[in-house]
Amino acid sequence: MSELIADNLPDENEEQELHEGVHNFSSEREWIRPDNPVTLERLEWFKDQKLALMMHWGPYSQLGVVESWALSDEDQDWSREGIDWEKDGEAFKRQYFDLNKTFNPIRFQPEVWADLAEEGGFKYLIFTTKHHDGFCMWDTKTTDYRITGEQTPFHTNKNADICRHVFDAFRAKGMAIAAYFSKADWHTPYYWAPDMERSLTNTRRGPTYDPQQHPELWSKFVSFTHEQINELLTQYGRIDVLWLDAGWVKPLRSGQDIRLGEIVEKAREHQPWLLSADRTVGGPYENYVTPEQTIPTEAMNIPWESCITMGTSFSFRYEDQYKPTRQIVKILLEVVAKGGNLALNVAPQPDGRLPEGAIKRMKELGAWLKVNGEAIYGTRICAPYYTGSQAFTQKGHAVYCSCLYASAESEISETIFIPFNDTLESVELLGMEGKLEWTREADGIYVQLPTAAIAEKAPIAHVFRILRK
Repeated sequence: MSELIADNLPDENEEQELHEGVHNFSSEREWIRPDNPVTLERLEWFKDQKLALMMHWGPYSQLGVVESWALSDEDQDWSREGIDWEKDGEAFKRQYFDLNKTFNPIRFQPEVWADLAEEGGFKYLIFTTKHHDGFCMWDTKTTDYRITGEQTPFHTNKNADICRHVFDAFRAKGMAIAAYFSKADWHTPYYWAPDMERSLTNTRRGPTYDPQQHPELWSKFVSFTHEQINELLTQYGRIDVLWLDAGWVKPLRSGQDIRLGEIVEKAREHQPWLLSADRTVGGPYENYVTPEQTIPTEAMNIPWESCITMGTSFSFRYEDQYKPTRQIVKILLEVVAKGGNLALNVAPQPDGRLPEGAIKRMKELGAWLKVNGEAIYGTRICAPYYTGSQAFTQKGHAVYCSCLYASAESEISETIFIPFNDTLESVELLGMEGKLEWTREADGIYVQLPTAAIAEKAPIAHVFRILRK
C-alpha cells in the first residue's frame, strides 16, 4: 500500500462511520459471540437491565454546545452552530481548551443524582470519564488536564474527584457502572501532536500524524491510553462495562492500534465480570452493539443498547427541549421489544445540577415503570416484537403486550385486539386487580377493558400480562 493511500484511508473510514458526530452501528451478523463463559453470563445480566442513565458532562457544558466536536475543523459546519462569541477557529479552540479554568460545578451532589436515577427506574449508569477533548473527570496521574488539576477551580472541592463520587453514589443504590472513555484524545500531544504533517490548524478526528510512520510517538499514545484505562479499572471500584467511544481508533484501515485486548484482558484478571463495548469496531471486544440516536428497524437477537438523548443533545444545552414522557416510554418499549437496552442521556448543567425539565421526566418515567416495569426488566424478545402501536416482551410463562396511545386525547376502545395465538390461561392489566374477559378469534384475542381503565384521558399505554398454559 502506498503512503498516499494509507494517509487517505483514515479520513474515508471516519466519514463512513460518523455523520455529525453520530456513529453508525455494527450489524447483527458481524457480532462475535464471546468464548468466555463469564462474559456470556454477564451479557445475560446486561440484557436484563433494560434502562441506563447516560451522562455527558464536562467543561463544555458551560458553552451549552455539543461536546468536543467543535475542536475538529472537519466537523465545524455542524458542530459550531450556536457559538456566536468567537468566530476565529484557532482562537475558539484555545478558548475551548481553557474551559477547565472556569469549570466549577459547586452544586454537584452525586447522591441527589443517584436518588433521582433510582426513582426513575434506571438500573445502570454510563458516565463520561473522558470525551474526545481529553479532559479527565477523575484524578488521573497522566495529565494536568483533569478535574483535580490546579488550573480547575473545582479541584479544592470535597467532591473534586467526580468519577469516584459519582460511581460510589450510584453503587450505593445498587446500580452498575459503565465507564465511558474516548479512545481519541485531542488534548494530548501524543495524538494531536504539533508540527506534524497533518496540521493542528486544520484539525480532524484522527491523529496529526500517520502512526505507521511515527511508531515511537504512537507508542507513547498507547502507553498513555493504557495507563488512563488502568487507573479507572483498578482504582475506582467495580466497573461493569468499559464503554469505548471514537470508533475510528482501530487497527484495521486506520492503523490506530491501541492494543485494546491487552488492557481488557489484564483488567479481567481482577474484574472478570467486565464487559467491553468497543463501539463500531467489531471483533471480540465489542461485546454489545450501540446504535446512537436511532433504533434498529428490526428486532436483533444479540446484546445491544441504543443511546438516545432526553433532549436534543448529549451535552447540556441552554433551554433544551426535552422529549415528553409519553415519547420516552414509547422509545423504551420499542427498544426493549426489539431486544435492546435504552441508554437515556441526561446532561447535567454547568453548576452540577440536573435540569428541572429532565428531573420531571425522570420522575414520571419512574412512576410509569413502578406500575409497568414487570413488562420491561428481565424480559426477552417475543414475536411480533413491535408493531408501532403494540410492543411485545416475554418472561417465564408470561407474555406482555403494551398497547400505546399517541396522545392523551387518543380514543380508548372498550375492546383491545392482541395478535396472540398461543394457548393461554388468563389476561390481566398491570396496575389493576383481577382477570380480564377475553375471546378467541382466528388471528388473536380480543380483550375487554374494565370500566376503571377507560379514563377520560388516554394513558401512555395499557400493559397486559398474558399467562400461557
